[in-house]
Amino acid sequence: MKLLIVSNAPLIYKDQAAFAYSPYVNELTVLEKFSDEFIFCCPVWKNENGLLIAKIPFVIKKHFKQIDFSLNSFFNILKSFFSSFYNVIVLFKAMKYADHIHLRCPGNIGLLACFVQIFFPNKPKTAKYAGNWDPKSKQPYTYKMQKWILSNPFLTRNMKVLVYGDWENQSKNIKPFFTATYSEFEKETIQKSDLINIVEFIFVGSLVQGKNPMYAVKLVQRLRERGSNVVLRLYGEGSERNFLEKYIQENSLENFVILNGNQNKEIIKEACKKSHFVILPSKSEGWPKAIAEGMFWGCVPVATKISCVPFMLDHGRRGVLLEMDLEKDVNKITEILKDKKTFFIKSRLATEWSQNYTTNVFEAEIKKLFIK
Repeated sequence: MKLLIVSNAPLIYKDQAAFAYSPYVNELTVLEKFSDEFIFCCPVWKNENGLLIAKIPFVIKKHFKQIDFSLNSFFNILKSFFSSFYNVIVLFKAMKYADHIHLRCPGNIGLLACFVQIFFPNKPKTAKYAGNWDPKSKQPYTYKMQKWILSNPFLTRNMKVLVYGDWENQSKNIKPFFTATYSEFEKETIQKSDLINIVEFIFVGSLVQGKNPMYAVKLVQRLRERGSNVVLRLYGEGSERNFLEKYIQENSLENFVILNGNQNKEIIKEACKKSHFVILPSKSEGWPKAIAEGMFWGCVPVATKISCVPFMLDHGRRGVLLEMDLEKDVNKITEILKDKKTFFIKSRLATEWSQNYTTNVFEAEIKKLFIK
């Protein structure tokens, strides 16, 4: 089977080897097992631009290269018209060549691919919508357009669409799904230390406004001001780093808020094992892997009420749903810090839930999609 991956996620070539965003590579490695010929239709970046990348551990037989574009200025919008015309032609060639078409949405190229796939109604197709599928959420018009096309049974045929969360009143081709980081063999029971001494918070994600790392910093700062012995360790890089460094320095938080930059999977894993809470006050998510990974190792999740997060946290039963009101959220966490029993119950429930979603289960579910 010639499996085509259409995505906004770029490939980066170094010394004739292909690299991509590390968590993305983990998923591609699973998909590759069910193909005879693996094909990409995506942009190429010359540099990683702060992206945490990993080498793709298999041969890419064919790469239909797309032109990367954005819509963040009038000039880029004008430029995107010509780029889109070229990209559509390349998408037609790639989809015609493939036996199975797999779209990765949302994104600019994902939007074009949603239109082009209409002309291939008989080819088997899958799509992974990695963003927020919540029908009630506020999203860009282009995202809503992709969701509408993918869930329209007249325009989108012979396709299963994988989405995060189980939403009401969906078309038959919409399938609730998940993603995974750790295997069945990595499961272990982590005994967290008491909350008497230092309480560790961990933030894993890009240091960008959308992930809202500053709110995590201010939350921990306020907890310290109330007398809690808490520490926050942030893992990731991004445009907000300089802003965070300045704030930490101006407020003398250097000993309590530590920026660790991008780190590999093993370092993140050990940090999660040591931490008591995993925090992600993000403005938009699909399936927040940082939260699921922290929960796998017994961290109590602290996250915003977006996408499928309320489902992941069982509406607060196995975590803390942020109100994005600093005083209210500090009060919620303070209550847990004062009640050791509540903390350990939430920690256990978080572990039990997250350890249901292993890479073994993920691979088995992917196999059902590609092997008839």
